[in-house]
Amino acid sequence: MNIILLGPPGAGKGTQASRLEADRGMVQLSTGDMLRAAVKAGTPVGLKAKMVMEAGELVSDAIVSALIGERLDMADTQAGAIFDGYPRTAAQADALDLLLEERGRTLDAVIELTVDEDALVERITGRFTCANCGAGYHDQFKPTLAAGTCDVCGAHEFKRRPDDNAETVRTRMAEYRAKTAPILPVYEARGIVYRVDGMADIGEVSGAIEAVLAEVGSAAVATGGHAA
Repeated sequence: MNIILLGPPGAGKGTQASRLEADRGMVQLSTGDMLRAAVKAGTPVGLKAKMVMEAGELVSDAIVSALIGERLDMADTQAGAIFDGYPRTAAQADALDLLLEERGRTLDAVIELTVDEDALVERITGRFTCANCGAGYHDQFKPTLAAGTCDVCGAHEFKRRPDDNAETVRTRMAEYRAKTAPILPVYEARGIVYRVDGMADIGEVSGAIEAVLAEVGSAAVATGGHAA
């Protein structure tokens, strides 16, 4: 099973990808993480990317595609891949099709975690963590049991991410819409876009994603496809 998982920052995409990795053995392929790993490992593609970045230039689609191809050839992706941050353009969508086809694989589904922007702003801006042990809390949804005291370690100092503010969150939402706008019509035309309520409970979101994958898998089996 190979899928694209979409969702703005704060929608829970990372949490759901981690669950799919644990439950299904799939591998999340984040282009940013992959690029850093390839540069650090000194792979052929990583060396090319390093030269481009050191020259202050943007990494080309060709290099990113080669990077993904290099990663798809690794054995741990055989149970399935979760594409994160790629593709972002119609041209990249075509490139991904080719990469998968060359390996006898297909893109089975594009799953978007939909959110209510105002509720997402509330969800993100209310987050804070213990400065000592890192335990996570929320002003409204998960406050500390005793005001000003960490439930886990008893510390009294807390911190918030500087970019967890309403203006930044709304800017991220606008950026997300701009990045997904070019590719969603491509996949909607193929009938493989599925939307899941990202504002629901984590377990409910996981269940909805599993239902989508089960539906896609059953359809693929019925038509002789590759999904499982």
